[in-house]
Amino acid sequence: MGNCNHGLRKLFLVLFYAAISLKGFSQSDFSKAEKLFQQGKFTEAKTLFEAVIKQNPNHLKSLEYLGDIAGNNKLWNAALVYYGKLEVLDPKEANYFYKYGGCLGMKAKEANKLKALSMIGDIKASFEKAIQLNPNHIEARWALIELYLQLPGIVGGSERKAKTYANQLIKISPVDGYLANGHIAEYFDKYKEAEFNYSKAIVIGGSKTTYQALANLYKNKLNQPQKAKELMDAFNKKG
Repeated sequence: MGNCNHGLRKLFLVLFYAAISLKGFSQSDFSKAEKLFQQGKFTEAKTLFEAVIKQNPNHLKSLEYLGDIAGNNKLWNAALVYYGKLEVLDPKEANYFYKYGGCLGMKAKEANKLKALSMIGDIKASFEKAIQLNPNHIEARWALIELYLQLPGIVGGSERKAKTYANQLIKISPVDGYLANGHIAEYFDKYKEAEFNYSKAIVIGGSKTTYQALANLYKNKLNQPQKAKELMDAFNKKG
């Protein structure tokens, strides 16, 4: 009996250290893969992330990175598989639904019109789910704004709905809200309204993005290239 217990303890220790070793190898792979991803070396990163997934099929961050890599390579179906799995594994994470919706939207852009129209409901639902899970989700609102602007009115396009999300953004992130309202106004050729909103965004945020939005309006829509140049010069002088 003693020999039996000794044998069991020995087997347990072997399995225990093997598990630690395997976990350490996986973590090492993940760290290397993440660093490669951040360096933009997606092919090398993909190989290592796949090695992690082989050991741990439900490793959330590796699945997300693999989805991001597939999306970066415009492999929409592959990306949708990864993001879809993430939605199942962690159905409370807003970003997974946002990324799934974005990927679906990009796939729709490349599909024929009939196929694209059939995907609109799922695209909207994904972005709306992201907002439901995270009421402060800025990117999902921007995505819905763009969707409602790009869609023809007959299939759900709506300036009013786009502005609803832009006004929600004002409460969450005033800079984004004014940029979004400016973008909507510009889309519908309401240039004075666009100028007002972009100017408000500059006052509140003062970032290059805000200055660039107004400068582009002056240069591309109002035929005032000198005014655009002066505006960007003013930003550059800020330091």
